[in-house]
Amino acid sequence: MSKDVHEPDGVRLQKVLAGAGLGSRRACEDIIASGRVTVDGQVVRELGTRVNPTSAVIHVDGLRVQLDDSLLTLALNKPVGVVSTMDDPQGRPSLAQYVADRPERLFHVGRLDAETSGLILLTNDGELAHRLTHPSYEVPKTYVATVEGRVPRGMEKTLKKGVELEDGMVQVHSFVVKETTPDSSLVEIVLHEGRHHIVRRLLEEIGHPVIQLTRTRIGPIHLGGLKPGRTRVIGGTELGTLMKAVDL
Repeated sequence: MSKDVHEPDGVRLQKVLAGAGLGSRRACEDIIASGRVTVDGQVVRELGTRVNPTSAVIHVDGLRVQLDDSLLTLALNKPVGVVSTMDDPQGRPSLAQYVADRPERLFHVGRLDAETSGLILLTNDGELAHRLTHPSYEVPKTYVATVEGRVPRGMEKTLKKGVELEDGMVQVHSFVVKETTPDSSLVEIVLHEGRHHIVRRLLEEIGHPVIQLTRTRIGPIHLGGLKPGRTRVIGGTELGTLMKAVDL
């Protein structure tokens, strides 16, 4: 038997959805009427339904709607030379400078070594951060690397099978050689783990040390055209797909 999710003292569901940026109230009424909305796991089609926006778990088309506007998640394109910390005792450039104008107390999700550029997430959503870094969720991360030497055909098979490093075996999800010159190659590598310097150590182990390394994607979040040192807010459907990737 389905439970009643209606909260008599709550806020009308279409108002909550409109406030979360899903469109006008009229558009949100259509979304509800077409059975695309669940509240606490129950499909809701009744337009008079009221919910408590601070406690209700709402999904639209299977994607979580973030109702807590105090929570913020940002994508940052970390430049080379910046350390992945919010405060560096040695005075090196850190992530804090890119969010200094924001009132929220943000922390970084995972890290990139100083010489690696690219996508890093900053958030004050503790549960999201915990799940994104927890091995059980296996969120894939995509890197593009310029490496020394011409990478031979068949390397993907070797890397998928697994390569033994000093701290254990590592397997890649995918490996594509995008370009080659006589003395270097541009490769894209996707893996599910984030051990220290894992990409650099793996590529060195197979005889192709990294010249330049950038992380371009974390789960469904792309770096896209974000310029080095710039941030953008992750919200709406994009945030929903990120939350879905870690079962939120």
